[in-house]
Amino acid sequence: MSPRKSDSRARMVLGAAALLREYGASATSVDRVLAHSGAPRGSVYHHFPGGRAQLIDEAVALAGEFIAGLIDAAVRAGDPLAAIDAFFALWRHRLVDSGFRAGCPIVAVAVETNDEAPQLARSAAAVFARRREALAVLFVRHGLPEERGRLLAVFVIAAVEGAVIMCRADRSTAPLDAAAEIHDLLVHALRDRPDRGHAQRS
Repeated sequence: MSPRKSDSRARMVLGAAALLREYGASATSVDRVLAHSGAPRGSVYHHFPGGRAQLIDEAVALAGEFIAGLIDAAVRAGDPLAAIDAFFALWRHRLVDSGFRAGCPIVAVAVETNDEAPQLARSAAAVFARRREALAVLFVRHGLPEERGRLLAVFVIAAVEGAVIMCRADRSTAPLDAAAEIHDLLVHALRDRPDRGHAQRS
């Protein structure tokens, strides 16, 4: 059964996010999104009066919400090590399933100059900020000092995103597997947290 016309907006946003992952921001044109999503051409400016910039901005927000949802679920579950392991597993799965074509759509927007649409860089920055904050909250909740938790959150996200880029270039999961050593770093950081040492001395 063919999708309803009312689905065209959602299909276009999903299509734009998928194209950002594989081709980057500059190559994610309206024509390419239409071809990928099967949406009618007349729906573009009906649903996205801001044109291509609005479409990509909403795709960035959608991708950001997906990852943020995973992190938020980990925060509720309360296991920082499981959260990080799941994050790495997600990217490993995406890379292998896509033949190392699919990267992070947020990075795709962040690394390109978008002088005609500066809001895209701001949107990418907001997505990264939310990820950092969510991970920092998780680490602090498990006894790390706030500054240490924030630094580790930045480190984890930078390591994952950098490893994904290297995996695509190498067509191998080896960089991501190496970056997964973060698990052991977190084991030591949580083991040596100040509140644990105090409890052991009490």
